[in-house]
Amino acid sequence: MLGILAGMVKPSGLVKPVSVTRIAGRYLAHQEGLPKLPVPPLQQTCERYLAALTPIVDPEELNHTWQLLEEFQKPGGVGERLQKGLEQRAKKMENWLSDWWLQTAYLDYRMPVVVHSSPGVVLPRMEFSDRQGQMRYAAKLITGVLDFKSMIDNETLPVEYLGGKSLCMNQYYQVLSSCRIPGTKRDNVVNYALDKRPPTHITVVHNFQFFVLDVYNSNGTPLTVDQIYIQLEKIWSSSLQTNKEPIGILTSNHRNSWGKAYNNLIKDKTNKESVRAIQKSIFTVCLDAPLPCASDDMYRTRAGVQMLHGGGSRWNSGNRWFDKTLQFIIGEDGTCGLIYEHAPAEGPPIVSLIDHVVQYMKSSEMVRTPMVPLRMPQKLRFNITPEIKKDIEEAKQNMNIMVHDLDMKVSVFSHFGKDFPKSQKMSPDAFIQVALQLAYYRFYKRCCPTYESASLRMFRLGRTDTIRSTSIDSATFVKAMDDPAKHAIRGQAIDRHMLGLKLQAIEDLAALPEIFMDTSYAVALHFNLSTSQVPAKTDCVMCFGPVVPDGYGVCYNPMDAHINFSVSAFNSCQDTNAARLAQALEDALLDMKTLLKQTPKAKL
Repeated sequence: MLGILAGMVKPSGLVKPVSVTRIAGRYLAHQEGLPKLPVPPLQQTCERYLAALTPIVDPEELNHTWQLLEEFQKPGGVGERLQKGLEQRAKKMENWLSDWWLQTAYLDYRMPVVVHSSPGVVLPRMEFSDRQGQMRYAAKLITGVLDFKSMIDNETLPVEYLGGKSLCMNQYYQVLSSCRIPGTKRDNVVNYALDKRPPTHITVVHNFQFFVLDVYNSNGTPLTVDQIYIQLEKIWSSSLQTNKEPIGILTSNHRNSWGKAYNNLIKDKTNKESVRAIQKSIFTVCLDAPLPCASDDMYRTRAGVQMLHGGGSRWNSGNRWFDKTLQFIIGEDGTCGLIYEHAPAEGPPIVSLIDHVVQYMKSSEMVRTPMVPLRMPQKLRFNITPEIKKDIEEAKQNMNIMVHDLDMKVSVFSHFGKDFPKSQKMSPDAFIQVALQLAYYRFYKRCCPTYESASLRMFRLGRTDTIRSTSIDSATFVKAMDDPAKHAIRGQAIDRHMLGLKLQAIEDLAALPEIFMDTSYAVALHFNLSTSQVPAKTDCVMCFGPVVPDGYGVCYNPMDAHINFSVSAFNSCQDTNAARLAQALEDALLDMKTLLKQTPKAKL
């Protein structure tokens, strides 16, 4: 496989990946100027689908799929009918995909959001000499998020650009004051930021006990760092009992079970009011208990799992409300980061918020403010019936099973960062993706379906499509990654189009076309490698769980001189091993560098 990497030097005619730049501008006027997401041509998608299948299914299966595609594409046939239906939908709607995607990818998905959906972010480790340090850090972080919120509220959030094209900013307006609400068959998301009287409080949770903390004065100005610190001290001092029922752990259960338990929980008026206060809050801050000491090498991995699931019912898993869009986690031992519920937004807006907050915290100092007495933060009460207690016990058991099943490795590749691929005139992302392909191939002696999320934010209300990093030839793949005409971000990828055709068929036809019942379609959607590049200015790393039982979740943040990686798998699958894949990835990156150093440069 190394042989095919020799041709990776990029022809100079191809466009270099462009970093995102920000320019201030008004939100709504900007949004209206964005193009609508196109529906790709049917023939193009069918051809690309077949090409994507070639390295991952056997020839006999491929031939069968080719015949089904020929039938599907016939003039006047079912494919044409569905394509016309999609094109009509695209004319009528702001975005033909976004509602469907929100439903199918998130709200209809019934697995727990913990591990299976919600990503975590590990921030640089803090050295708190005492718990006051933890409170000071939390107070600064809260004011930093409120500073970011003021840009959202005033619509002065700088518009982002990629390759000269402005990006949709809608996701930024969905992450604060929003929450997922469980249902017994389907969930929904509420955004209280749009209310006539938007929320002015956050929730703070400590020792499994939830508090409402008002973060604005009556005149609408935010509390200072100093004031928030005093309020956090009050919260801490009035929640020292460690024997409270971890009500928040209910949110980690299977969605149908949690939906049923939720309906039962909110029958009680006090419980309903407490739950509403959490759902309406701008965001949540989790003040976590310290973990047992770990070596520096193990720290990052343990911090990663702490962000994803909290370590189990004995540790901090009950110190969360996993349906809340944004939860910042601040451990007494300096383990810091966040977890976010994925339905309203992708990683980049979250990381952009993190970068802003981290920068803000460097410059903000504790300002002594006039001591206006502030009301004691309100503790949220829950009446725990025997039935609710039973639901909590079930959620605890299921959480502990998930904790034991997650195999995680968070590491820093310190030999080089994005500077090296750039020096070779290559896209760092393409370079890492080929290394991943190589690592997986060496491990399993086969190629596998690989998902890399690609942003569709060039289009109004755009979310993501899929870059299928496994191609007939990885050299061609690298060129495809860098050629804007082929790039998924231009709305010309196959996965969301195929999904649209399938959902259109469900709406329009009595029976699902054979192409969607084909074995190849199931293989194509079984992503053994689910990957994402989430670049940040902050030296952090995002982590998420695998999307299939025998798969891996791989996330990376390429810094100038090193790369932060997280690799996840499930212990219940004997064929996967996160630490081994992480090591294979490190070896592949070093081998590719060696190869490029030995290969004569192509004349550009």
